[in-house]
Amino acid sequence: MRQPTPAHPDRPARSGSGRRLWFDLHSWLGLKLCLFMGFVCLTGTLAVFSQEIDWLLHAPMRVADGGEHAGWGPVIHAAQAAHPDWELEGISAGHTRLFAARAQMRLPDGKRRFVWINPYTAQVTGDTGWFNTQRLLRNTHRHLMLPVAWGVPLVAALSIPLLLSLLSSLYIYKKWWRGFFKRPDPSRPRRLWGDVHRLAGVWSLWFLLLIGVTGAWYLIESLGGDAPAAPTMRLAKGDDRAAAVDPAAVDAAVQTVRQQWPRLDILGAIPARDGGSILFLGEADAWLVRERANNIAVDLHTGHVIGMHDGRALGVHQRIAEMADPLHFGSFGGWPIRLLWLLAGTLLTGLCVTGVYLYGLRTVDSLRSAAKRRQT
Repeated sequence: MRQPTPAHPDRPARSGSGRRLWFDLHSWLGLKLCLFMGFVCLTGTLAVFSQEIDWLLHAPMRVADGGEHAGWGPVIHAAQAAHPDWELEGISAGHTRLFAARAQMRLPDGKRRFVWINPYTAQVTGDTGWFNTQRLLRNTHRHLMLPVAWGVPLVAALSIPLLLSLLSSLYIYKKWWRGFFKRPDPSRPRRLWGDVHRLAGVWSLWFLLLIGVTGAWYLIESLGGDAPAAPTMRLAKGDDRAAAVDPAAVDAAVQTVRQQWPRLDILGAIPARDGGSILFLGEADAWLVRERANNIAVDLHTGHVIGMHDGRALGVHQRIAEMADPLHFGSFGGWPIRLLWLLAGTLLTGLCVTGVYLYGLRTVDSLRSAAKRRQT
């Protein structure tokens, strides 16, 4: 026997109306994709604070605020001196003042580990594996641990039903702007959860649109529409064993960068394999770009700037590509922005759960009504 169609208080009586079609589309998308969508939303929400989760789990990442930083030269030297047989691939500043600086190093067998250095004392606090909570959540959210060529388009394709759900909700929820401060009615479970679902929906509309648009961009990128990578100065690789850099030369190079580009806040460094030059990355005047978009290379032997790239010089296509990640994960503006992204992501995850639960309540009510009609 065919299951009766759930009733809805906002649903028009005429079965062929456009509003009913939008409602059916909204319900169908939510019911069919609720588990998949909810899982992707949950992992993305947790990924916003994944570094803090790792900070709680791994003692080497935790340091006390020591005031003045030791400088990039001693910090880089500490990482290379602690593991002379490991190759330093790059080092980044602590996530906050309570985080150790992170050096990504390659072992002789090709595996990678993170070495953590106290940025105030330039002392190594320990090392951890490359595959951590942050990597687990980001890889799961991005491509479900599947091969990237398959997983990224699969996850990014969720942007289409996400945007369709947004559009359909605005159509079926008349005068939705009045619902921002509407208190849920607890008189009946179905009415209560319907009000909760709509309340969470109106408060997360902006975030749903943002995630849908950036997700659509990731889909375009995965299908071949990606922009050229932001220009980055290339350093000498060298054919021999990786050489350590001179910490005094690194600090001198930092002073040169501050003179040449005073607006650049250095957040990362990549020494050349032969130890003769270094690339600095960070934040400058370009808004909403990844750190790699602002980079400057310095010759450690002569102290001269080899070249630099300013994020403001990116083309439109490249700028869109650089903006996608900061907007999608809220990795700009510090912890207040990330806290807002965490709350909005929680609402979006909750919409997946309450939507399917509400559908179940409506189905049960419809079945009960049909049973009563048969009895009479």
